Amino acid sequence: METKASLDAKLEELFEALPLERAMESLRAGAIPTQAHALVSQIDAPKSLLAGLWLYVNDLERSHEISQSLSTPTGSYWHGIMHRREGDFWNSKYWFRQVGNHPAMAEIGYDPYEFVDACEVDRGRDQKDLIDLQRREWQTLFEWCRQEALA
Repeated sequence: METKASLDAKLEELFEALPLERAMESLRAGAIPTQAHALVSQIDAPKSLLAGLWLYVNDLERSHEISQSLSTPTGSYWHGIMHRREGDFWNSKYWFRQVGNHPAMAEIGYDPYEFVDACEVDRGRDQKDLIDLQRREWQTLFEWCRQEALA
């Protein structure tokens, strides 16, 4: 497992290579950015962080593999996001029901079911407000996981 300093350095390198403003540019996962993907593959962090990092670089398969192995509300949260990004909206809602009242969800201040519905109705238009919410959702949950991992 990475030390805090090592993890921080690797995350800084990743976020410089792929800033949040350029990550997750569509509601559905698109092309996997090669450089950012390579950087994530070098990170040895808790599973809750890795599930989020793989989502960040659009590798739904790796994120799914990790999130479904996490029998926690946080694992279910990442799992729900992953299914929403692949367009499996019903399954996404199932996993959001498993989350319960997650502190990150309260901080975001949104209804994840309404967000899933909005993404489904969007049908590839990738409305800016939905992309912004997707990024805020990711950032809030990732930072919550980071704080928990370093506590």
